[in-house]
Amino acid sequence: MPQRVRVPLRVIVGSYSDPTVSVYVKIAALDRRNTGCEAGVAYLAGLLGLARSTVERALTQLMRPDPADDVVEVTSQRRTLAGGDGHTAVRRVRVTNPAREHGAWVPSRAAESLSPRQLRAYAALAYATATGHHITLAELARVLRHRTGQRAGQPLDVRSVRRILRELERLGWISVERRAGYRGRHLYTVHDEPLQGSLTADTGEGSGGDLGEGSLYEEHHQTDSPDDQPPAVSAIRRRRGTGSSGREELQLPPTFRRPYTGPQLTLAPRIWRVLEPVKPLLPGLSPYVVRQLAREIGRQLDEGQEPERLRARLTFRYASTQEIRDPGRWLLGTAIVRRGCGLTACESGRIWHTGAACETCAWQRATGAPLAAHRPPKAPAWHECEACRAPSRTPHPDGVCRACRPPDPLTLLRRWQR
Repeated sequence: MPQRVRVPLRVIVGSYSDPTVSVYVKIAALDRRNTGCEAGVAYLAGLLGLARSTVERALTQLMRPDPADDVVEVTSQRRTLAGGDGHTAVRRVRVTNPAREHGAWVPSRAAESLSPRQLRAYAALAYATATGHHITLAELARVLRHRTGQRAGQPLDVRSVRRILRELERLGWISVERRAGYRGRHLYTVHDEPLQGSLTADTGEGSGGDLGEGSLYEEHHQTDSPDDQPPAVSAIRRRRGTGSSGREELQLPPTFRRPYTGPQLTLAPRIWRVLEPVKPLLPGLSPYVVRQLAREIGRQLDEGQEPERLRARLTFRYASTQEIRDPGRWLLGTAIVRRGCGLTACESGRIWHTGAACETCAWQRATGAPLAAHRPPKAPAWHECEACRAPSRTPHPDGVCRACRPPDPLTLLRRWQR
């Protein structure tokens, strides 16, 4: 069962930056330990894929009183001595009362898998589905508003929100039932784990996550459950993923820094089956290279490529390579890269299922034309009103047409004076 943390609604819709939400989720997950969150800035930056300066700014926002209500979300206790020796600071999140303060349940793994803006959209959808609210794109755009620049505070463009939702759906974190809600609105279902398509080699084992670093699945069983929520927010429309919890650990060599005593980097079984032909090269790789390699293999498997196909590719290229000076660079830049055209079934100029020559590759080699010239032109895109579904060639401001947009107070005053 994946670990979930409760994120206050004020953090999701407040003035905090998008990376601050990701940092809060990870600190709240690590705070489940009896000793609190002892992770340093560099470790948090590595888990979340953020720059160290970005994590430092996020911690500063969380540890300062919010200008709106003077609430401090994270407290920090220094344990460094005057000479510079000591331990990392202990950070703890503010204790909230679910009966008095609304919030959304977010899996800690989502903070590592999703970008900060995608995580914020996921948290907003989790809260909307928990309260039974059929959220619109315009409402979601006001939550995912611009945080910096000249347009700071303004709602995000509706087209950008659509792209974020499509990416969340593609990654398997949400499911969308189009036009199934109130007045033709979409219905969203949030998942505790990303749902992935079933593959032949994974039958019976589910589609578990590819990476398990820092997730604390086994170490913290005292994590509270969404079942403890008050009745107002307990009706969560959520389907849990069917991923397998069995993982095989990859032991990595120690570095010159202070040894880490937390959870080791783990890989999903489907990733291990693909990497079996090149298993002798893995012990010397850094955690970053292993993480990038696992994500690339998971992306290709989610694209529709069979595990046997990736295994055969690695086996052939490993056997045909005489000398490998840099295993990490060779695995990421040569071994795992699929060669061929844009067709998913094309493998180095041949169709994988049949073994026949790829006609697209042959046509491209014969004509010398780019692949884009062989594709049909795209049809013009139409835009619809979020309220009345009226079509339009141009996008509507805030997602609604002029007829459905409520008049501003000045217009109402002029009408009343007439």
